[in-house]
Amino acid sequence: MRSSCVLLTALVALAAYYVYIPLPGSVSDPWKLMLLDATFRGAQQVSNLIHYLGLSHHLLALNFIIVSFGKKSAWSSAQVKVTDTDFDGVEVRVFEGPPKPEEPLKRSVVYIHGGGWALASAKIRYYDELCTAMAEELNAVIVSIEYRLVPKVYFPEQIHDVVRATKYFLKPEVLQKYMVDPGRICISGDSAGGNLAAALGQQFTQDASLKSKLKLQALIYPVLQALDFNTPSYQQNVNTPILPRYVMVKYWVDYFKGNYDFVQAMIINNHTSLDVEEAAALRARSLSAFLPSFLLPQSMLLLGAAESSSRAE
Repeated sequence: MRSSCVLLTALVALAAYYVYIPLPGSVSDPWKLMLLDATFRGAQQVSNLIHYLGLSHHLLALNFIIVSFGKKSAWSSAQVKVTDTDFDGVEVRVFEGPPKPEEPLKRSVVYIHGGGWALASAKIRYYDELCTAMAEELNAVIVSIEYRLVPKVYFPEQIHDVVRATKYFLKPEVLQKYMVDPGRICISGDSAGGNLAAALGQQFTQDASLKSKLKLQALIYPVLQALDFNTPSYQQNVNTPILPRYVMVKYWVDYFKGNYDFVQAMIINNHTSLDVEEAAALRARSLSAFLPSFLLPQSMLLLGAAESSSRAE
């Protein structure tokens, strides 16, 4: 009996040690975040073991775990019609909001899910429920794109998939089929999906052949640059739960079909110009696009210190 109690106490202590991570006091429901982080770390370690044993690529194994626990079929409700189809060979899930007599043509959102270009799906519960809510509340047609993922394809194939599917959707006859107003179409995405949405928005702005144009771009915590991994945001979230900096860098390496040997060099920005002044000028231009003007001076001081330190190493 005593040995069982000692063993149980030891297991509880080990579990608590694995789950617990220090979090800022401002985080609501810290134990929920800790449990989610521990679950994701556990799934990553299992997938890494599968990769090490030569059974499957670690990203395929990890995504299999994610999709297995979260996949949801295309289920329609009284308010929202949900269908799985394909646009020019790219799988999509379409959510059609309820028709309104006073609004015969609906607004539309083309949505691109996140997941480091390698994980998640338009067909998992989280994105299905998000798109269902948008379709109902906005009285909109939501097109959620199931683009191909790493390691089955690499950059720039993910961009090609979302461009191809969106161009197909913007055809006049397709917009008419879904009763979409061609003047009210938005592109949106989160994380890596925000990256793809931004790339698509840039391409479509320059494409004179498109008759229907995107009216709005809504990017949710988008991944917008791989030039500098020591911005204030990266420094502040270097050990953030679920997505610490080194994991984000590894997603970039995977996306470009690179080598993990470069991860440490990228973290200290040795993947950019060895000319300190040239590198600083490039980073200043990238920062000016993302930070308010009153934050730029202190940010450049931080970057200068990080740059000097990394070159000294």
